[in-house]
Amino acid sequence: MRAAVLGSPIRHSLSPCLHRAAYAAMGLEDWTYEAYECDEERLPGLLAGLRPLRGARGTAGEAERGDAWAGLSLTMPLKRAVLPLLDTVSQSAVEVGGANTVVFREGRAHGDNTDVHGIERALAEAGVPAPRSAVVLGGGATAASALAALRNLGLHAATLLVRDPARAGETAEVAERLGVALAVETLDKLEACLDADLVVSTLPGGAADAYAGRLARVPALFDVVYSPWPTAAASAVASAGGTVVSGFAMLLHQAVRQVELMTGRPDVPLEVMRAAGEAELARRTAETRG
Repeated sequence: MRAAVLGSPIRHSLSPCLHRAAYAAMGLEDWTYEAYECDEERLPGLLAGLRPLRGARGTAGEAERGDAWAGLSLTMPLKRAVLPLLDTVSQSAVEVGGANTVVFREGRAHGDNTDVHGIERALAEAGVPAPRSAVVLGGGATAASALAALRNLGLHAATLLVRDPARAGETAEVAERLGVALAVETLDKLEACLDADLVVSTLPGGAADAYAGRLARVPALFDVVYSPWPTAAASAVASAGGTVVSGFAMLLHQAVRQVELMTGRPDVPLEVMRAAGEAELARRTAETRG
């Protein structure tokens, strides 16, 4: 059986390392997992080629009939673009307006969202209590998943900080579907919005560094970046005694759920996957420094 992660850029994805470690520990010797560069323009053709459960080898656009496909992991910029291309979609994916997982069953493509699960599990693992108030930085697909996770934890109001409120329309629609009252402000208003139990930064690597000093006073920070780690914001919060949750924890737990969905098995080896991911991140850090 075959599986893969699609996105653009995809070269530094940690998903192959995590999924392959799971397959090895579960004895799935005939399972493979690759990373393919794929943008929104190429996605429809790729999915159409996989519809009969046959797949691509080498690049995301070169179909080679032979091996059955179990599923796909999706990252930027495909989570929202994939929805109209699927046969069925889970309630979670509908609510957040994006699917990061596609599972193939009986000739049909089913979309799901395991990011929400990953965020919830990462917060619980770090001992972060259900927040009474929260601020989310960034307005993309991961921010939408963060709002869903916060709603599931009992929070029904949040503040969203973005560079341009005009581009937060889709995330605002997600909040409305979730029943979360959302206040949208610009990132330059950050200082006035930090009286919150939890800040979730969905900004790309390095983008939150400029706010590190101001973020230092928050009780808990969940930064979705996982490499390089720690980020400047994470270091500032940790040095001030706050709780920090890394993007690796989210990636790990959402990947565990993906393996469950794709294999249909509940015995997914969390700690094996964690060790494999941490070792790969350490290798990359050493390579960069060397």
